[in-house]
Amino acid sequence: MSERSTALLEQPGDPERPPRRPGGGARAHRRPLRLPIGLVRTARPRQWIKNVLVGAAPAAAGELVSRQTAVQLGLVFVLFTAAASAVYLINDALDAEADRAHPEKCRRPVARGDVPVPVAYTAGVLLAAASTAAAVVLCNVMTAALLTAYLVMQIAYCVRLKHVLVVDLAIVTTGFLMRAMIGGVALSIPLSRWFLITTGFGALFMVAAKRYSEAVEMEGSDGATRALLTSYTAGYLRFVWQLAAGVAVLGYCLWALESGGAADGALLPWRQLSMIAFILAVLRYAVFADRGAAGAPEDVVLRDRPLAVIGLAWLAIYGMAVAGL
Repeated sequence: MSERSTALLEQPGDPERPPRRPGGGARAHRRPLRLPIGLVRTARPRQWIKNVLVGAAPAAAGELVSRQTAVQLGLVFVLFTAAASAVYLINDALDAEADRAHPEKCRRPVARGDVPVPVAYTAGVLLAAASTAAAVVLCNVMTAALLTAYLVMQIAYCVRLKHVLVVDLAIVTTGFLMRAMIGGVALSIPLSRWFLITTGFGALFMVAAKRYSEAVEMEGSDGATRALLTSYTAGYLRFVWQLAAGVAVLGYCLWALESGGAADGALLPWRQLSMIAFILAVLRYAVFADRGAAGAPEDVVLRDRPLAVIGLAWLAIYGMAVAGL
């Protein structure tokens, strides 16, 4: 070995350059944020759009004009979002093993290991307790009772009821219905029977379409991701969403026609004309349900432009009816 080679071997390392550590750099700086980011992702921010339904009853009654109403609805939205997030945390902790077998759900923070299962359980319980306690203090008794009933029902669903045929569909549908009811309950607005029928069966339409899409997508997987899918047939789920869509349309039409023609002082029968936009929205959503592409309802609602245009048209026409123009 030459003298130069020996000198290179004996030369000490550069004291100004510390040795590199494995896992350093930007990834190491992001590691402490993995848990809080994972908790937020588990709370499903994209699903929070469903909680806009808390304003459905006040909007249907034309009670969205005062600042006090807006503040109260904002509070109810936050409380229901906290309760729903608590359910998602507990659900993902319970389903961590099954989610790891799903091609998409395996990326959920709890299934992937970013959020430990005990931490998800603890965060869910604390969030559920905080939301119900805040409802007792900040809202009326009926609002707190409805929110508590929602939490009890959804946790029972996560633990056991999601494995019971038909009951699982009813529980998820009732969750949507409770969202639509709680705004009216918080503001002491009487809830129309047609409102409840249309909202309930409209929710069942979307829930059954979601299950149908999951059954089509996971065909041949032997229910590894949702065991109950092996008990339902695609034909049965198709029947359910078609039946629910029909009843929702019928309920809406009966409600719209109940008031007769144009309201006093109105130029056109806006309430009756809103049936057109409502039916078109159901037909448009049914396209995705029939293709088995309605597994993520929020994606269909947020990303499909024709459906968004139809929804805006419905809002405009219904707004005319409420305003009596």
